[in-house]
Amino acid sequence: MELARPIPDQSAPWSAAVVAPARPGLNWLPPPPADWGARLRAAADWAELTALARYRLDALATLRLDRRMRAIFDDTPPDGAVAARVAVLASSTAEHLSPSLRVGLARHGIWACVHTGAYGCYAQELLDEGGALQAFRPDTVLFALDARHVAAWSGPNGSGPGEAGPNGAGSNGAGPNGTRPNGARPEGDEAAGAESGILHRLTGQWRRARDTLGAHVVQQTLLPVFPRLMGNNEHRLPAGQASLVERLNARLRDLADREGVDLLAADVWAARDGIAAWYDPALWHRAKQEVHPGAAPLYGDLLARLVAARRGRAKKCLVLDLDNTCWGGTIGDDGLDGIQLGPGSAMGEAFSGFQTYARDLSRRGVILAVCSKNDAANALEPFECHPGMVLRRDDIACFAANWTDKATNLRDIAARLNIGLDSLVFADDNPAERDLIRRELPEVAVPELPEDPALFAGTIADAGYFESLGLTAEDQARTGQYRANLAREVAKTEATGLESFLRDLDMELRWSRWHRDGLKRIVQLTGKTNQFNLTAQRLDEAAVLDLIQDENALTLSLRLLDRFGDNGIAGLIAGRFDAAGKDIVLDLWLMSCRVLGRGMEQAALNLAVAEAKRLGAERLIGIYRPSAKNGMVRDHYENLGFAPMGGGRWFLPVADVPARPVFMRIREG
Repeated sequence: MELARPIPDQSAPWSAAVVAPARPGLNWLPPPPADWGARLRAAADWAELTALARYRLDALATLRLDRRMRAIFDDTPPDGAVAARVAVLASSTAEHLSPSLRVGLARHGIWACVHTGAYGCYAQELLDEGGALQAFRPDTVLFALDARHVAAWSGPNGSGPGEAGPNGAGSNGAGPNGTRPNGARPEGDEAAGAESGILHRLTGQWRRARDTLGAHVVQQTLLPVFPRLMGNNEHRLPAGQASLVERLNARLRDLADREGVDLLAADVWAARDGIAAWYDPALWHRAKQEVHPGAAPLYGDLLARLVAARRGRAKKCLVLDLDNTCWGGTIGDDGLDGIQLGPGSAMGEAFSGFQTYARDLSRRGVILAVCSKNDAANALEPFECHPGMVLRRDDIACFAANWTDKATNLRDIAARLNIGLDSLVFADDNPAERDLIRRELPEVAVPELPEDPALFAGTIADAGYFESLGLTAEDQARTGQYRANLAREVAKTEATGLESFLRDLDMELRWSRWHRDGLKRIVQLTGKTNQFNLTAQRLDEAAVLDLIQDENALTLSLRLLDRFGDNGIAGLIAGRFDAAGKDIVLDLWLMSCRVLGRGMEQAALNLAVAEAKRLGAERLIGIYRPSAKNGMVRDHYENLGFAPMGGGRWFLPVADVPARPVFMRIREG
């Protein structure tokens, strides 16, 4: 039965604060132009609406944009849009978050339908196999549980909000200071046992959502809403609610890693902005709203980043301007000794700090490029000679310093790196250049850098462009891989022909069946690869483990090496027998675009045919499902000799298929 939803009592005799705390803002986005409202009223298609979402919108503007989107599309995805279905399972009032979730996802190019459920009934919804949640069929489930609700589980009966006392603490037999009625505090091991019980309960909810709904699970960390009872040394009161929330958030992170659950780190953002910016006790008592409506736009964007990352829509490359972005001054005018960089001045240290942030991004897998209006020799000089320079030339995968306009250079950088324009983030201190790129290349993300370089790194970090759900060895080697790829392109132009070029690469293809050691990279590749992905299939860890454990499944992991370096795991194939047990249906075939054009597709087919024969299959059935980005592989199966079956399906008898010629060594390992 649905509980009565709390209604704000506006007549309550509580005085408002004289000065309201500043609410979290989308500070990396440009402010909306004067004609934003007029453009909103005239907007009629998805592209216009997503463009309007890419401004620094407050809660009211977000609500207006959401109403316009829903008026045009209701619950029907726009043609060609990437779609998401998000269920918010909340223990408190959460309807006010829905507009921000939809607009946040639109900002990332994703149309979303959001289900919030009945107030206080998320647990019942999870258990109701024929209920509205099951009928909604979410692909993402967000557990947005308020701190009071979760803290109440620490009692001996694991009470929920329905059993909570007047202060929302739950019937745990404890007094207001976390003490037992006789004044004795619980021992530390008792508090640890309570934490373990709470985490066990959360794990059960995650698994049920994943197993019954097949959904990607996101858990919001707990907001630190409880007043501290011991001040700076709150950790010395294990039974205190503030201490409990702090410990739970710490343990949640390890637990989420083990369970394949992603976290929406509300506690981190509340620590940065101040809890008063995220939470208002008056709103909690009046309406049971834990997340303040003013913080909702940022909250929606935080979830959108996670959903986008799961769909391979996180950015891949940070493109840096140089003058007054990576150092103070103009290298062509001021010379090497005249620019501000490194120790000795606050400004110079700020620029070095920004370079350190960029370098660290590179080390975790973000590609770095340079796009500067400069003579190439002048632009390179600080990288080679300045003692305060943190970045070095080897950190930069693609270096464009010339007098060509930056829009043209950005197109060239994307082409040379073989990534889409929508994978680029362009950092430039010049507002005119930023405006030009936003108009000429709306696919490129352009952060609104502040005037103070000390704030550059924080602004880009806040934007979440490079949201990542994990880190692999291939990530850490990515800049070197892209630089090697550019060297291959140079070698290609110098070769006398394609066959000569391929032989000169001295390639080796190493293959293996899927195994647990490659689990994270396999999940990551299925989430990030969009262009050469025959079915646009995404696999989570549970699905990959299921394939690994199936002895009759066909799974191939492909790694390509050549004289320029190691491309890492650059191809995946997976398939299972159909119901008749004669044909293997290839539900997954994807490759990194940086290895295309070298015969890897033919080598992969040779391996797939050999594996199909080993497993006793009669045919391989290839599937092509068109998506917004995979048009380049629509003829893939036809080019490999498969015959059409209709409906995007192709077949190849494996008995007498001759091996295709390739210019690479192939070995298992």
